[in-house]
Amino acid sequence: MATLIDGKTQARELRDAVGGEVRRLADTQGVIPGLAVVLVGEDPASQVYVRRKGQHAREVGMRSVEHTLPATTLQHELLALIAALNADPGVHGILVQLPLPTHIDPEAVIHAIDPAKDVDGFHPLNVGALAAGGQGLAPCTPLGCVRLLASHLGELAGRHAVILGRSRIVGRPLASLLLREDCTVTVAHSRTANLPKVCRQADILVAAVGKPGLVQGDWVKAGATVIDVGITRLGDGDERRLVGDVDAASVSRVAEALTPVPGGVGPMTIACLLHNTLIAACRQHGLPEPPAASTGKAQPLAHPHA
Repeated sequence: MATLIDGKTQARELRDAVGGEVRRLADTQGVIPGLAVVLVGEDPASQVYVRRKGQHAREVGMRSVEHTLPATTLQHELLALIAALNADPGVHGILVQLPLPTHIDPEAVIHAIDPAKDVDGFHPLNVGALAAGGQGLAPCTPLGCVRLLASHLGELAGRHAVILGRSRIVGRPLASLLLREDCTVTVAHSRTANLPKVCRQADILVAAVGKPGLVQGDWVKAGATVIDVGITRLGDGDERRLVGDVDAASVSRVAEALTPVPGGVGPMTIACLLHNTLIAACRQHGLPEPPAASTGKAQPLAHPHA
């Protein structure tokens, strides 16, 4: 049976490391990293995510500011709030929770956030920096995936990674991060011919398509490491449960290691958000970036001055 890669434990270790650096910054520089999270509307899942992010930020000693706006908020009103947060020197990271109400253009919102404070890593300047191999803030979920892989496998160079899904949030930035680790990277998607065959070539298989149980055991190379990014709620009432894109029962009989759902990539995503906020605060104050919980060759992206 596959080894389960414990995202909860690794996320806690990263949060602890970030907390130590936050305390050091406060004691030696008088700088307290500040994270502002903006929620528009009353989507229940988004409300849970926002509360969790704020809670974790406060637990590591950061200043957490949460702006909850009604679903009727107009686009220009949201953009005005973002402009105010951009100008606030006490706010080092800005995150606008997606999805937004349909009358608000998410692209306009993403473009409005100061790239230096874009701790989600979605601004075009951060996307371009990542793709070009430069300095920038990378999306949190792909960062979490790379940390989980490096913690389990150690050296990633030379391994063939197949990423199932080409979204701008996970698939594309993860491909850039794994290329930095000297992996050979294939990005597969809905138009890929003979998808199971492509997946079976992978030493590292990452599933990020949002289709419950898509990846079966016969899609996986024996001894592969599988990262399940998908998370879908199935059932009603007390029968509700979270499932991933991977059929864990069949895949665990073939793979060498597998991330569980829940408890795998999800906790690492929030921990990496806090780490991005810490890095953003250091950059904005012209301070050396701490080597908190750095992993392998991912270090130059997160800590170019370390």
